[in-house]
Amino acid sequence: MGIVKVIEVIATSNQSFDDAVRNAVKEASKTVKNIKSVYVKEMKASVDGDAITSYAVNAKISFEIGS
Repeated sequence: MGIVKVIEVIATSNQSFDDAVRNAVKEASKTVKNIKSVYVKEMKASVDGDAITSYAVNAKISFEIGS
């Protein structure tokens, strides 16, 4: 196993927390290769009246940079 680096990202979704996590990985994978795991550090939802309007996650994404 090589060196593993961790970045922290914030991602949102209008659908769900699960979708926000998927968005985090999808966006990170555009510039980061060899993603190995994602750890959700925090979850937050915005509310308007009695409805959730958006979901957000603060996630740590781990990826291998060396062998």
